[in-house]
Amino acid sequence: MFHFDDICAGPIDGLSLPPMAWDVLRREEIRTIDQLMAKADQLDGIEPSMTQVIRQALAWARLPEEETSGEVLLSPWCA
Repeated sequence: MFHFDDICAGPIDGLSLPPMAWDVLRREEIRTIDQLMAKADQLDGIEPSMTQVIRQALAWARLPEEETSGEVLLSPWCA
């Protein structure tokens, strides 16, 4: 099982995921956010909780820049 502090940036700009997720994406030859969005529900060898982490990272990456920058952090973990 992974821990949220194990999340790191990887080869796709704007995404931070656990190393196990990056390994799956590398194996599936997913190199862009668009490719990941198209295949997010079809990844093999990944547990459901990791799929949820990937979906959340995608949602965060797709937010407009003005909503993710500045003094106010919108992440629910940043209380």
